[in-house]
Amino acid sequence: QVQLMESGGGSVQAGGSLRLSCAASGFTISGYCMVWFRQAPGKERERVAGISPDGVWNDYVDSVKGRFAISRDNAKNTLYLQMNSLKPEDTAMYYCAAIGPGCYLPPRVEHVNYWGQGTQVTVSS
Repeated sequence: QVQLMESGGGSVQAGGSLRLSCAASGFTISGYCMVWFRQAPGKERERVAGISPDGVWNDYVDSVKGRFAISRDNAKNTLYLQMNSLKPEDTAMYYCAAIGPGCYLPPRVEHVNYWGQGTQVTVSS
């Protein structure tokens, strides 16, 4: 029963903040690249942020650089995404994903081994 369970989504006003969490069960995330993807209606799923197993490598889609921060706590088997200065264009379903053991850089949708069910983030103007 491998599971990734997102939480922390919701509705906020532009300029607000949210912190997403992704709790893993059934496997240990320490050997996996962990990734946040998002998908808005009618658009392709895009990688928002990724982080290497040891946390040394991380990257972000250009549109969120300086506003979002990905982190992981391997001891807690949990991935996080801190989202600040939210904009209406950040509105999407956000998905936690695991790639591995090991990881392709940069991570891609086709590399994902495990997906979470998603958590909705809605940013109003």
